[in-house]
Amino acid sequence: MMRDPAPSYRVLRDRFPVYYSERYDTFYLSRFADVWDFLSRSDGTFSTCDSTTLVDPQLMRHHNQGTPPPPPLDPFNHLVHDVSPGGADGGDGDQTLYEEVRQAHGRPMRPKHVNSLESFIRGVARERLDALLARGEFDLTQEYGGIVSASTMCHILHVPLERAPDVLAAINGATRTDSPEPGLDLTGVFETCADFIEPVVTRRRQTGWDGSWPAIDGMLDYRMRGRELTDREVAINLFCLLVGGTETLPKIVAHGLLELWRHPDQLAAVRVDLPRNCGIAINEMFRYCGPAQWFSRTALVDTELAGQAVKAGQRVTYLLQSAARDEREYPDADAFIWDRPIDRQLAFGLGQHYCIGVHLAKLEGRILLEEFLSRVSEYECFPERSLRRPSSFQIGFNTLPVAIKEHS
Repeated sequence: MMRDPAPSYRVLRDRFPVYYSERYDTFYLSRFADVWDFLSRSDGTFSTCDSTTLVDPQLMRHHNQGTPPPPPLDPFNHLVHDVSPGGADGGDGDQTLYEEVRQAHGRPMRPKHVNSLESFIRGVARERLDALLARGEFDLTQEYGGIVSASTMCHILHVPLERAPDVLAAINGATRTDSPEPGLDLTGVFETCADFIEPVVTRRRQTGWDGSWPAIDGMLDYRMRGRELTDREVAINLFCLLVGGTETLPKIVAHGLLELWRHPDQLAAVRVDLPRNCGIAINEMFRYCGPAQWFSRTALVDTELAGQAVKAGQRVTYLLQSAARDEREYPDADAFIWDRPIDRQLAFGLGQHYCIGVHLAKLEGRILLEEFLSRVSEYECFPERSLRRPSSFQIGFNTLPVAIKEHS
């Protein structure tokens, strides 16, 4: 299942599209349409109060007895504080804390600001390729895409660029799910990322802020129910930007370049017009190569979903990569087709929790493809020597060796 979940997903879609696990008191959605409809709901029925990435087996086996209590607000530890229709703080609940925090730190992820990063990202990608191509063989995931992504996030969050390799290594270590103790230590992830960001926040608070560092300044301006956040709280609430912007995209780009290598006709077609076609190809890579397998929500009230009664406190997990391979939405869904028409895409979620980094991911992915393929005329991937750590949550190429045959 962890090596290749696609056959099991197909069984679920065909025979058990809303699968109930009594052990975890959780429903699993596997069809595209059901996931789309589920994420389209914005009536406050479902919450992330149990976390969107509940991968600790002990916590998964805990059954909520009715609506779970709202998460504590002091300390204000991370940005998954959805509120119930009544409000987590007893207020009217007309604006969630989650959305407030997104607004506070989200300006660097908006299209205008993201577009201004193109020259920086290209510069880092070219600098990496200058060093890597001279070696002849390197790791696509970590040494190319990983360093570029980590450098970009360091740039956005004003973490010194020389720390990018440390950031990448720390995030890879913190998000491993193949340790002797199964599951993902979310608290450890928060703390690991905060350690890089907190010193920047502290210095910024001491010297003053004027909005020119939008992510950090926005959080320093933010007041959570009238209270300013501590430096540690600011740093932890920025962890999602650092992790989300560093870990996933390099695996998608590495896998995408592998698929193009496996399909020389498609690679040749992409090369006809790299600036245009790389922007098209990355969309299919988001669909086909996405490593994150699922995310979860918790019902706050009794409801119905895809014809199934769901009680308050029960969880719903949507199998993202099963939906991405649903032939009901995508003909020949198990095939990689670089210019596949994609009318609806779930790679970045939908609704309130739509990925805040979507514009950056598309820009960065396009640049990583374009810069690599413009410099490398012939390459060979070695999937048999790659590393894909066992995980029920994120199945991707942690490493993918590539040999450069011809380059400029």
